[in-house]
Amino acid sequence: METDKWGRRIRAFRKLKGYTQEGLAKDIGISVSVLGEIERGTRMPSENILLAISKVLDVPKEELTPAEEEDN
Repeated sequence: METDKWGRRIRAFRKLKGYTQEGLAKDIGISVSVLGEIERGTRMPSENILLAISKVLDVPKEELTPAEEEDN
């Protein structure tokens, strides 16, 4: 499922940068529950959310984007 890959990558970068879900959600202006849904893969992040995450974590948006053939 494509949303799973987005969530795993976002969670990995969030942890790498030392953010809690609460801290990142606050800094990008969304609720913790929405961020949790994205990280669990039950919700696809919008373009605006991706851009905000990219900016706050100082990670290029392309790095958050799952590779097409990640499972191979």
